This record gives sequence, C-alpha cells and structure tokens, in this order.
Amino acid sequence: MPSPVYLADNAPPPPEPPARGRLWRVLGWVSIGMSAVLVVASLTAYGFWRRLDGQIDRENVDGKLGDNRPAKLNNSMNILLMGSDSRAGENARYGEEAGQRSDTTILLHISPGGEQAIGISFPRDSMVNIPPCKKPGGGSSPPQFGMINAAFSTGGPACTWRTIESLTKIHIDHFVEVDFSGFKRVVDALGGVEICVPRRIDDPKAELHLRKGRQIVHGDQALGYVRTRYVLGDGSDLDRIKRQQAFMASVVKKATDRGMLTDPGRTFAFLSAATKSIKADDRLTLSVMQKLAGSLRGMSAGKVRFVTVPVQAFPQDKNRVQFNPALAEPLFRSVREDNKVPEPAPPAPVPAQQNGAQVQPVPPAQVRVAIYNATASSGLGQRTADQLGERGFQIVKVGSRKASSSARTQILYGRGAERQAARLAIALPGHPPRAWAGGRPGLVYLVIGKDGAALRGAKTALPKVAGEIRADSDICGQK
Repeated sequence: MPSPVYLADNAPPPPEPPARGRLWRVLGWVSIGMSAVLVVASLTAYGFWRRLDGQIDRENVDGKLGDNRPAKLNNSMNILLMGSDSRAGENARYGEEAGQRSDTTILLHISPGGEQAIGISFPRDSMVNIPPCKKPGGGSSPPQFGMINAAFSTGGPACTWRTIESLTKIHIDHFVEVDFSGFKRVVDALGGVEICVPRRIDDPKAELHLRKGRQIVHGDQALGYVRTRYVLGDGSDLDRIKRQQAFMASVVKKATDRGMLTDPGRTFAFLSAATKSIKADDRLTLSVMQKLAGSLRGMSAGKVRFVTVPVQAFPQDKNRVQFNPALAEPLFRSVREDNKVPEPAPPAPVPAQQNGAQVQPVPPAQVRVAIYNATASSGLGQRTADQLGERGFQIVKVGSRKASSSARTQILYGRGAERQAARLAIALPGHPPRAWAGGRPGLVYLVIGKDGAALRGAKTALPKVAGEIRADSDICGQK
C-alpha cells in the first residue's frame, strides 16, 4: 500500500484542548533474534549504527521465495526468527550432527504503528506440506510432506520462510537466524536471564544443574534450559516451547530494563553481542532497523505475547502433531488482517455542520488533513496519519497538543473544506465535522481526544490464544 504523503504546509494549530493529562510509560522491547533492532534507538551516533550494522551476517533470498507469495495487506512487520542447531564452527562442542535444522521457529508479528506484538511458535514436530525449494548448493527440492523443521535442512532460511508463508498465507518481511553460540552471547551480554524451575535439576549428560525456584542463568546453563526435553516437563516439544516462550518473555523484560537502556556501555555491549550473533536477509538494512526501532518506542512489555500454533495429534504417529485448522486459521487470519485497510466506503451524503446542509464528500486524495494528538498516548497521531495516508488522504502535518482527560476527538475545517471534512467523517465515524473560523481555507483538522480515532473497519485486536505468555508476567507464575 502507498505510504502517506506529507506536504509542506504552515497549517495553523487547532484550538488548544483543556490542560490536564497523564503520563504514558514509553518503553521498547526486545526478543532474542531482534535485540539489536529494538534497543538501538538509544544510540545517537551514526558511527555506532554503522559499526553494529556491519557485524550482521546477511543472506540474499531474492529468487528463492517463489512468485506466488501472500499479499501484503497492511504496514505491519512480520519477522521469522529461527534458532539453528548447526554444529559448525563454535557449535562443534555440542556434538556431531549432519546438516542443520530450525531448532526453534517463531513468527514475530508487530502490529501497524507498533501497537502490539505477538510471537507465534511453530512446533518442530508439526507434519506439514513443504513446497519445492532452491537448495543452497544448487538445484531444487521437490514438494514433500514431513516435519516442519526439515524445510530448514532442505533449503535454509528461505525454505522455512516459504513454507511458513504457504501454511499461514501471512506475508513475511524478514528473517533472523541465531545459532547456539550466538544465543549464549546474547544472554551473557544481558548479564543473564531470570528463569523459574519447578524442582531441582541435576543432569550431568546435559551439563544442566539448576536449583528449584527463581534464579539467573548464563551461557551454557541458559542454552541447556531452553533446549532440554526430558529432564523438565513431559518430554514433548510443546512443553519445551512453553519453557522457551517464558524465557523469551524474561529476555524482553531484561532488555527493556531502565538501567540497561540508560547505561551506554551496557547497551552497546549488548547490541554488539547481538549483531555478531545473528544472520538476516539483506533487505533488513540499517534504515529498516532504524525505522522499526522508532515505531516501537511506545510499546511496553505488557503488549508483547507469545503463543503456540494450535495443534492436534497426528493420526499416523503419536510423536507428531498437525495444525488444528479450526483454531489455527483464525489466528493466522487475524495476523494477516491486523489493522487491514478495507475497501473505501462508497460516497454518501454526510451532514456538514454549516447551515445544516448536506454535502457530497470528495475522494480521499482531495482531502488535506492536519493531525494533532491531544492525548497522552505517544505516537497516536503518527499512527493515525499512517492509517489515513494508506487510505489516500493527504497528510500535511502531524503535531501534538497538551494532553487532556476531557477533550474529545474533533474534525474541524477551514473555509471551503466542507466536502473534504465530510469525507474524513466517513473514515472516522462518530465525529461530526465543525467549521472553524481560524482554520486555513481548504484544510481539515483532526484533533484526537480521549475517545481516540478509530477508523471505520480497522482491526487492531489480535485474539487471545489458550496458554499464551505475556512478557510482563511473573516468571514463576507461568504455567
């Protein structure tokens, strides 16, 4: 969809709303594979950005994803996070095993405007249809039916990317891969991550020794904790996923800790370890990371959730599972259509507040709008501008006014802009336009108050999923 157009315009500000407001906590969040993306806004020196950016190992996936890809329905961001079990290089100490598989596969969905995020785990034991993929050494693999993590060993990250897209019909924008050694570096750079163990663990084979209860783990202990299947839980991959999700939630909280973000030395050390530890597609550029970091500044840990794709038993093998379509498809659809922009409403007469007359709205492209956020919700004005821009409105200014707990959303218009205001009222129902003598001729003003600016047909809520884990949950209170 086209990006909103911002025009140079000295639009006069709308009337000041009453002065009374509340402070909204502004924090970012970070998950293991995308740590560098989400905290890096705290660094202001461009040289630091360039140095960190140059440490990321990148892969070109153009031409490997096929032509029949899902459409991009909105301006959300979908990033495929993969944990590789490769034994190459530094990972040789974990034993010999031919090839590599995606030990962990998570689709990280960031809602438009950074409103919320959800990490969707795909069980490695899921039996799925894997499409034909280009092999790293040349040639192609035929379509096959097998465990979902086989896609990674067949065609690397691009094959897993293509497989997840074919199964979910969700358009993926980027991938990030982390191996065992990279995972440990990130955890250690954080100063360890808090976990909660239900009972004492002593497993010499896995070199895993943990006491019961709340504790901080580093390096090998952290890796052993998230990878083990048999000394904790019921031995299933689903149980291990729950443990991994709880760990990821703890990482988010640790990485967004105020002490971490306000200490330049700790922040840079963490980011440096993270960028040295990941592999990504070559379209995840420095500018993309900067833009993404900016859009996430208003997201708190409480708006980050981790869920598992709903599955059911695979009839042919009790040790395998398959997607439960009745439960999985609504989840996939909600991600596809998160804040989806609907088809434009057909033109219809809408009352304009001038002599009680009805006017015929003009097309959105003829409407010039100045937006002012009069709430304490950081970034609301910009998110609304992005949504209106996607629908074809011309955004000439995005500003703010002192937050007020009583001021309501208003649509105001200057002389000659009755029809333009009527069109904006179609997109934002419930806010009758009102003429403003102090407004610029031909210009429409949107002042966002306590009742917000909900666009007609916009969908922002992702469904609740049984067993989901929120990043701000108590680590010892999670089941």
